[in-house]
Amino acid sequence: MSQYPCPQCQKTLVWNPSNIHRPFCSERCQQLDLGAWASGAYAIPGDELENDFSSALLESAEQQD
Repeated sequence: MSQYPCPQCQKTLVWNPSNIHRPFCSERCQQLDLGAWASGAYAIPGDELENDFSSALLESAEQQD
């Protein structure tokens, strides 16, 4: 079986379909990762121009309602 590191704590694991937390080693690591996503820690920065363009479209749509 192949080995890999837990994405959160880097503990070496063996890929096992019976691990309900995979690719994480535990529920704790799974929850820490979920919390990081929810808080925006993994956010991909966007282009400011694109954000301004999208905001302008939303604002014009709201004004038409």
